[in-house]
Amino acid sequence: MDEELTVESRIAPPSLSCPKCNGLLPSGLGEIECVLCGAHVRTDHEPTRTKWMNERISCPSCSKVLIAGVDHRPAELRCGGCEAQFTLTAKVVRVEIECPSCHRGLRMIQRPGQRMIDCPACSTTFKVSF
Repeated sequence: MDEELTVESRIAPPSLSCPKCNGLLPSGLGEIECVLCGAHVRTDHEPTRTKWMNERISCPSCSKVLIAGVDHRPAELRCGGCEAQFTLTAKVVRVEIECPSCHRGLRMIQRPGQRMIDCPACSTTFKVSF
């Protein structure tokens, strides 16, 4: 069985708020559904699309530097050097938060909504909202 090759983009679209509920929208461009209220929002950001088109990435198979040449993520690409096929995935946005009890910095994926977090250092449980 072939291993699926992936490369994560280094460019993320800007964080946007839902015009209906003001909550954080999922990361991406195009037609996006708000996970908090279900509203359908059409988003676009030409500077991000331009950066995506010109993004330089390394082939995960031969390390040749390629220009993505596509204005969407995820994208299926093929290396011109070694012919390897791979997926250029969207950047996973991570944020730093601080435990309110011990003030330890925690990195987490930024997702819309509220989550309960258990601090690994002091076991304090607290709510995080995006």
